[in-house]
Amino acid sequence: MTAQKKYVVGITDHMFGAPDLEAEVLGDDVEIDFFATTDETLFSPERLARLDALMVWGARLGPKSIAQLSRCRGVVRYGVGYEKIDLSALADAGIPFANNPDYGTEEVADHALAMMLSLHRRLWEHDARARGYTTGWQVHSLKPLARSNRTTVGVIGVGRIGTAVVNRLKPFGFRILGYDPGQPPGHEKAVGYERADRLDDLFAQADIVTLHCPANDETRGILGADGLSRLKPGAILVNTARGELLDDLDALEASLRNGHLAAAAIDTLAQEPPRDHPLLTAWRDRSDWLEGRLVITPHNAFYSDHAAIEMRHNAAQTIKILLEEGRLRNQITA
Repeated sequence: MTAQKKYVVGITDHMFGAPDLEAEVLGDDVEIDFFATTDETLFSPERLARLDALMVWGARLGPKSIAQLSRCRGVVRYGVGYEKIDLSALADAGIPFANNPDYGTEEVADHALAMMLSLHRRLWEHDARARGYTTGWQVHSLKPLARSNRTTVGVIGVGRIGTAVVNRLKPFGFRILGYDPGQPPGHEKAVGYERADRLDDLFAQADIVTLHCPANDETRGILGADGLSRLKPGAILVNTARGELLDDLDALEASLRNGHLAAAAIDTLAQEPPRDHPLLTAWRDRSDWLEGRLVITPHNAFYSDHAAIEMRHNAAQTIKILLEEGRLRNQITA
């Protein structure tokens, strides 16, 4: 006869198959109930009512599900963002919530830097156009193309990942501006960048803008039509943060078509997989006007084999500490 487990931990879903690593971290006293779906409507009230804790990957968690978590001591998201989690409903139910900020920093910073350098050097555009050259070769160098030490990079959000990006940019000689009202005075001196006190100051000066901030009431749509129009003409835009920061595809298409925006690289979209849109059709079709100027990766800037293990281990460890010690690290309040 199998002994009853001391705790039950639910896992809504994740992209890595069976939750074997989580089971190893949580130990023999924990039963894992793996829902294996991102569809919140399929969460059984009976299963939710059994849970001592819940781990969430890509699923939404709203009031109806939260109301069923009668035993739950805490909810932990595998990732950093928590836009799909109803924090107010959790707070009303007295259930604490935590995210998982301490994984994948290196990967996202590397991904952003790779995007910046490749667009700055116009590598994808050179590659696309070189395939059609039948005469000449070096004479086809694309212009303008500035030196790194004559180029200003604007980093919006200088937290963990933004700081890692700043540290990676320094050896290339870029001038680095950082905008982050949440960082204390002197942070720029400790990390090594110039502070921009106003976002418009960064927009006016930056040849490359890279986003590393959360999506909240202050930042959603920060680079919609109005924000894009305030960028320096010929700027490059990189977004490895949140799709909601750059959710106006009409404005992005217009800015790329008229040349105000030289190029863009995007890892996160407001809707994933992306909906149909003329800009995305042109990207898929490798339209001549756009080829090499728009790069889209499928929300995997966070990923490496090591980061995937780190993410799962850290999220499970947060649950283990909660169950064994009664404290929730990385707690977020509404």
